Amino acid sequence: MSASAPPVPAALSPSTLWSGVLFALAAGLMWGLVFAGPQMLPDYPAALLAFGRYLAFGLMAIGLAALDWQRLRELSASDWWAAARLGLVGNVVYYLFLASAIQQAGGPLPTMIIGTLPVVIALISNRRDATRDGRLPWRALLPALLLTAAGLALVNQDELTRLRAQPDGDLLAYGLGALLAAGAVVCWTWYPLANADWLRAHPDRSPRVWATAQGLATLPLAALGYALTWAYLALTGSDFPMPLGPEPLAFLGLMLAIALFASWLGTLCWNEASQRLPTRLVGQLIVFETLAALAYAFVLRGQWPPVLTATGIGLLVLGVALAVRQPAAKPVTAPPSAADERP
Repeated sequence: MSASAPPVPAALSPSTLWSGVLFALAAGLMWGLVFAGPQMLPDYPAALLAFGRYLAFGLMAIGLAALDWQRLRELSASDWWAAARLGLVGNVVYYLFLASAIQQAGGPLPTMIIGTLPVVIALISNRRDATRDGRLPWRALLPALLLTAAGLALVNQDELTRLRAQPDGDLLAYGLGALLAAGAVVCWTWYPLANADWLRAHPDRSPRVWATAQGLATLPLAALGYALTWAYLALTGSDFPMPLGPEPLAFLGLMLAIALFASWLGTLCWNEASQRLPTRLVGQLIVFETLAALAYAFVLRGQWPPVLTATGIGLLVLGVALAVRQPAAKPVTAPPSAADERP
């Protein structure tokens, strides 16, 4: 880097802001589907669900590549390596953690832990990406984050109370599910930051092409993982029927649906949002995924959310509204002082 002053972040126009928000909303609605998959196929190993989803995504990406073959050829070796890293951590490892967490603890608790991502990413990005996106004073950033955190705490408390009231409630499984969900948070804290870095560094590249590239890069990883899962089940004497399990049509249909809507279209919409919005803001909008996943979880339960959960959901929505109405970030031309770093 040169010693010259960092560039001043460009002003965010209302049209760019709201188009980015709508793309993030669309991504969240589709990504919420991935939380329903493990609940719809509870007898399937989490590894098979993870690798099956991304195997379907990779195979689908081969067909989608025909739409953008020339643009895909323009990607360098380093671009493909970046796509492979993003695919491994943000797709395969993340979903392994998530699917395992949901099978251990049910849908809402992992959903709520994953829901801390808006807070975590915003806190990290506000400092990490200050030169590129500008930096909000903590007093402007914290109200939305506190509302989001309060909403998450309310829903989590309600779920823990419900579990303790069940005579067959397994607190150990609940704790293991929480730990696995925390692993998923680590993966998906890194993914949107790294993905946004690439997209913002390549404003001339198509978000659709980048979504397809990640699918293609994920394909060999998913195929290897699926084969290893099959071999593991065979070697351990499992009676699980491979290659498609006890409900092959349901498994194939769900994997294809999640691959199309969550993996490709969801990633495409997220890429569009990431190219338009500061990472700090787009990170907070991951809460749309949490809200969608909660809605799907309660639909599968066949019940309305209880009062405490509904209150938490209301706080999450209010947090989103405040995040979108945040003031313009201050340009950063020098490293922030220690005093300014304090919230």
